[in-house]
Amino acid sequence: MRRLVPALALFLAACATRPAPPVVEQPKPVAAAPAKPRNTIVGLSAPELVGHFGNPALQVREGVGLKLQFRSSRCVLDAYLYPPESGSGVPRVTYVDTRLPSGAAADQAACISALENPS
Repeated sequence: MRRLVPALALFLAACATRPAPPVVEQPKPVAAAPAKPRNTIVGLSAPELVGHFGNPALQVREGVGLKLQFRSSRCVLDAYLYPPESGSGVPRVTYVDTRLPSGAAADQAACISALENPS
């Protein structure tokens, strides 16, 4: 009987429920803001472009828009600036076209880099 009591106590202890572990809330994923590409000039004004690349090789007025062309030995970049839809405000780059001097398409980031670092 002496052995039965400790064995019964161990048996009952094994059947007992353990306290539930505390519930840990998983952090909610944070939506990352879309990353702006490093080599983009969309949104810049004409003075900002000139400050960035120097004087344009060509400047053409097209209605309310303005086209500024920057050239290097490696590529040609055309930046098209238009005022906000409200019609008033500073014109900003809304579209960029890049090409090789031969006229073939060029990678925009590589062209911007070539204009930023002329050799």
